[in-house]
Amino acid sequence: MYRLGIDVGGTNTDAVVMAGRSVLSGVKTATTEDVTSGVIEALETAIAKAEVDRSKITYVMIGTTHFTNAVIERRHLSPVAAIRLGLPATACLPPMVDWPEDLRKAIGGHRYLVRGGHEFDGREIAALDLDEIDRIASDIRVKGIEAVAISSVFSPINGAMELAARKRLLESCPGLRVVVSSDIGRIGLLERESAAIMNASLLELSSRTVEALRSALQAAGLSCPFFITQNDGTLMGAEAVREFPVLTFASGPTNSMRGAAFLTGETDAIVVDIGGTTTDIGAIQRGFPRQASTVVDIGGVRTNFRMPDVFSIGLGGGSLVRRGPDGSVSVGPQSVGYRITKEALVFGGATMTTTDIAVAAGKVSIGEAAAVSSLDRDLVESSIAEIKRMLERGVERSRISPEPIPVIAVGGGSILMPSRLGDLTVIRPENFAVANAVGAAIAQVSGEVDRIFSLANGLTREDCLRQAEEEAREKAIRSGALASTIETIEREDVPLAYLPGNATRIHVKVVGEMGGIDA
Repeated sequence: MYRLGIDVGGTNTDAVVMAGRSVLSGVKTATTEDVTSGVIEALETAIAKAEVDRSKITYVMIGTTHFTNAVIERRHLSPVAAIRLGLPATACLPPMVDWPEDLRKAIGGHRYLVRGGHEFDGREIAALDLDEIDRIASDIRVKGIEAVAISSVFSPINGAMELAARKRLLESCPGLRVVVSSDIGRIGLLERESAAIMNASLLELSSRTVEALRSALQAAGLSCPFFITQNDGTLMGAEAVREFPVLTFASGPTNSMRGAAFLTGETDAIVVDIGGTTTDIGAIQRGFPRQASTVVDIGGVRTNFRMPDVFSIGLGGGSLVRRGPDGSVSVGPQSVGYRITKEALVFGGATMTTTDIAVAAGKVSIGEAAAVSSLDRDLVESSIAEIKRMLERGVERSRISPEPIPVIAVGGGSILMPSRLGDLTVIRPENFAVANAVGAAIAQVSGEVDRIFSLANGLTREDCLRQAEEEAREKAIRSGALASTIETIEREDVPLAYLPGNATRIHVKVVGEMGGIDA
């Protein structure tokens, strides 16, 4: 039995075929405008190279930047009615108040404030104004809006009003796509609200994308279930992607980090994924990406759903190398990107890139080495030093301890990585160029609980943790995890002194191996 892992990036689509822990084939193809044809080419090439019977491929795991790119490029976004339950509070900061103007226009800028919401201790700010919900439903029908995002003050503590508003809207507008913020974000109204609105704007695109991927796999003769990787390194079924496309944001870097951990056997390390234009740097703990604990910016919008703690620098295999009037050397952030095979010196072009520098320095043999043999040695050495300085600074930013840990270099541009960065040893594993597709292929199924528990009526902290863990296990099993393989990878509780009833916020996350459900 085999697994097929695919990662769709902005420049390349990578694919691997795996049997157990063995990578049978790994390929890179150009990402296409329609995405689907590029996916078909990648999987067909990978299957042919592996020489396996496609009928024995049991799962297909796909990582994609499709939804992230839609927000960044302001394309393929649907109009959304943003409804906030919170009046008379919150009136001074309406929904999307801090959004870039062009993104707000792209989804229509439809904003509604309604009486409702809760205080931090669960008390009502005001009763939900259902008559106003009915008036909004009428306005939505007139404007032809098909997606709605509902947010309520402190809904992660009490989400009843969001659910009541959704029910009322659907009574008036059957078929309306409704997202409630408590399903997506955490405490923090504006960021949670923004994540819900963003998710709603992507629902139509997610339906089209899921169907396109399903059609692509069927056209390739693959009838097995397929899954999409999400931004915590685990899997979502196709129907879950239709509902929560925002959970795939940053799945590309996450796949690379998971793939790096798998290929090296390291569970605690810093991963440096060098592509054609940028380098993504982050840490893995227990084999999974360290999660960001702060607000995450997506396309200029502050959100607070779970995201890996990854940051990017403008360094890649296609980054431009320039010498200033004073003799100083600069590297990036501009890049020739996917045009590297036409514009770099070693490929007959006229643009000096970091790949040319790597070839001139003897670090790699690519293209025509003679094309860079006459480069000034000072220029080459200064460029190598600048590249190393950029990488060292990025890696130090990801360290949380002075203890030395491995640095894993992956991605096609990792030819730029030196053998050491300061006191840290660099590992570049076999199949490093397709680590992202490997990360997709080995992804597990997760279950997560993050909510407020009350330590009342004789319940202890351990009782609540045990209950949360059981709920997380049940979620993972419903998503397709084998019960015997489930393990807890995150378990924490934070007492909330400002809430009544001796409340505590508990977060538990479990993962398990795929057990065979239909996507």
